[in-house]
Amino acid sequence: MSVRSEADAVQEAEMVNGQSLRALFSSTVAGTVGIEEELLLVRRGSWLPAEAAGVIDSIGDPRVKPELPASQLEIATSVHEQVADAVEELRSCRKLVSAACGQAVAPIAAPVHPLRERPTPLAPTARAARLGTRYREAIRRQLVSSLQVHLAFGDADCTLGVYHALRDLLPELAALAGAAPFAAGRDTGLCSVRPVITAQLPRQGVPPIISSWEQYADELAWAVRGGAVADASEWWWELRPHVRYGTLELRVLDVQATVAQTNAVVRLVSALAGHLADLYYLGELRPPAPSWRIAENRWAALRDGVRGQLLDLRTGEARPTSRCLHDLIDAAEPYAPTGLDDVRAMVEYPLVEHLRALGPERVVPWLADMFTA
Repeated sequence: MSVRSEADAVQEAEMVNGQSLRALFSSTVAGTVGIEEELLLVRRGSWLPAEAAGVIDSIGDPRVKPELPASQLEIATSVHEQVADAVEELRSCRKLVSAACGQAVAPIAAPVHPLRERPTPLAPTARAARLGTRYREAIRRQLVSSLQVHLAFGDADCTLGVYHALRDLLPELAALAGAAPFAAGRDTGLCSVRPVITAQLPRQGVPPIISSWEQYADELAWAVRGGAVADASEWWWELRPHVRYGTLELRVLDVQATVAQTNAVVRLVSALAGHLADLYYLGELRPPAPSWRIAENRWAALRDGVRGQLLDLRTGEARPTSRCLHDLIDAAEPYAPTGLDDVRAMVEYPLVEHLRALGPERVVPWLADMFTA
């Protein structure tokens, strides 16, 4: 990064303050949603990573963008009032990617490449080069993919209230979406090894309590001013207020193998956001839980998925994760126009068990076959 661009980043961070953030997060349309997902390209036959730049260029669609690893791309939908419309746009983008790959290359939705053992090349972009300098080999080990959901509330205070409520629920949502048992050609014994890999970078996992928009602005400015980060995009927590879009960005979810599974997960998240927003206005949201308690549950979720147990964040009582999820689904269902029976099926028949039965060698061609399902 040049000296001038560093200065520009600091100036931009200094311009972000509590008042500007409050205005941004109050300017959105409540209930709208957007989806981003990270995808990998693999070469048929070897099923190892393939370069994505040529495919991205041939598509020529701004919704399909390069990511940090050379073999990864990102799909980003528009903002939608209905989840179904966002999912249909995502489906159409997956079809664009699949068609552009031709016969030799295939796209897959894999949270972690099941076979790759060594650090991965970075994309030929200025941002990738800058992050490569800052984070060195750790950034080249991040061949990982998540499903990211942007949620808007049209009210800055409500946004912050729901931020803390969703923060408490990161383990439940991670358990539901866990779909990465393999790494380097072996079964890790985990339901998702992705957060173990991402933890090699700073600012990962359970995000901090944010007492006010003023505090959030101060924290971001501190990190940029001192050169720890270039901008707020490196605030990589599993949930974050997005300072460009005025949304809450949920980042805890593993990318899902199929569009149908993505649809189920995003509908639950959107419905849950509506439920929590109503609880905020009723004054019924609980105070934020300590980060380490959520992190303890987060570890149980990545290890055991829906088959494990989670501790009540206040009492410490252990409950089956599946029961916790069913309670969440029941609470959110009135906010889901078409119901959430497909989410209940994901709890009872978790994808990770099917992946584990396939094994690391067979799972990549299966993911390629299921890409647009």
